[in-house]
Amino acid sequence: MERKQDPECSSAEVDDQSSIDDQSQKLLQTLEQALTFSIAHRNAFPIDQSPLLTSTPHMLVPFLDLNVYWEQDNPDLENIPSPRIFSTHMHFKMLPDSIYETDCRINPLDQFVSHINFSSQNDFGKGTDPIAIDEAFDMYCQGINAYGPFWDDILGYWNAHLQNPGKVLFLKYEDLKEDITSQVKKIAEFLGVPFSVEEEEKGLIDQISGLCSFETLSNLAVNKTGDINGIAKNSSFFRKGQLGDWTNYLTPAMAERMKKLIDSKFEGSGLMFKI
Repeated sequence: MERKQDPECSSAEVDDQSSIDDQSQKLLQTLEQALTFSIAHRNAFPIDQSPLLTSTPHMLVPFLDLNVYWEQDNPDLENIPSPRIFSTHMHFKMLPDSIYETDCRINPLDQFVSHINFSSQNDFGKGTDPIAIDEAFDMYCQGINAYGPFWDDILGYWNAHLQNPGKVLFLKYEDLKEDITSQVKKIAEFLGVPFSVEEEEKGLIDQISGLCSFETLSNLAVNKTGDINGIAKNSSFFRKGQLGDWTNYLTPAMAERMKKLIDSKFEGSGLMFKI
């Protein structure tokens, strides 16, 4: 996550399908959208009246490319109520200086499996014959992906975080899964709206964490139907929410190849993932 100097724009989030999360980076990005929205707007309405109960996270934190600029070349962003939070599929190096984003990552092995499932659910091949998982895996390891090699994208955001940690917040799904409370606090502090002692004592952090959990969001009617501009089903952003699901799909040889690829691409970066 990267923050602008302008207080009118709390943050803009990045979702890109070549990055690392449990649903082709979709699940993590979706949960993070929900968390960021809930944290930034926590004084606007009580938890039991949250817009997340009737609107998808993607509706509340719209994609710049799939929503905001979908029908308008020059939308009037100034009239969008503050704080303004957006998502985008663009890589870090493609972002203009005026845009700052959220970037969430997790295990590349889980990401590959989730990418295959996400694509199949939405028929991105438009009726073409499905690709065998071993062939798709080989292409993935070669960097043949809709948004380019996943390692280039990850390192772009990671290096930006190292260079300016005050403006780029780097989150991992595994950390969110293991200790959501500390991650919620981290996001709030980064956005410049830390939780007060009173809010913590009232259990607001736990309430937001519960509302934005995989279990809650995946069971809401609004997330089970509909789609984003006919491109992706809302339900396809929620699959299992489990770490390590790749073991049910990939062979030991595939896992070893991915491990070596990760080691070689991320060597010297200081970035590590749990395989």
